[in-house]
Amino acid sequence: MTGWDGTEVRARIREMAARDPERARFGADTHRYELRPALPGAEIGAFEEEHGIRLPADYRAFVAEVGDGPAGPAHGLLPLATPRPEAGEDWAVDGEWEEDRLPGRLATPFPLTDPRPGAIGVLVAEELTPGTLTLAEEGCGMYVRLIVTGPHAGEVWWLDPDWGGFVPAYPDFRTWYTRWLGTAA
Repeated sequence: MTGWDGTEVRARIREMAARDPERARFGADTHRYELRPALPGAEIGAFEEEHGIRLPADYRAFVAEVGDGPAGPAHGLLPLATPRPEAGEDWAVDGEWEEDRLPGRLATPFPLTDPRPGAIGVLVAEELTPGTLTLAEEGCGMYVRLIVTGPHAGEVWWLDPDWGGFVPAYPDFRTWYTRWLGTAA
């Protein structure tokens, strides 16, 4: 199943916002329980062509049918292709987002075949992220990344350079995002 019910997702996000008017839930003050418009298929296709990849189906469908962030886990779902915030948004795109979009980086095969928990170091962590797309920033240099190439394509991994781990967190984007939707504010 790859399709999303955008109406249902937006209704759930509105419920979450109503239960958290003070935006006390982690990340809510950043994403504000707001969704940007969905991206046209042509824009998604142009992104894929530019980067020489095919996005995992559940993530591609979300961006096309629900929205291009930011409401989501951690500090919110980073946008796929638009680096500038729209009116009223106050998030900032960081170096991880920009590095993902360097020529050839996403199409480079994801180098890991097994998780790397513990002591990989910051420089090594940077070498392990080709073939991955940053989904969200958790703070303190921790990121949630979607694998877009190789045998782990479609999986969501968690990267913490300080702890030195790059490990699988969720089997796919849908599981990662719907877990956030299902938790109470």
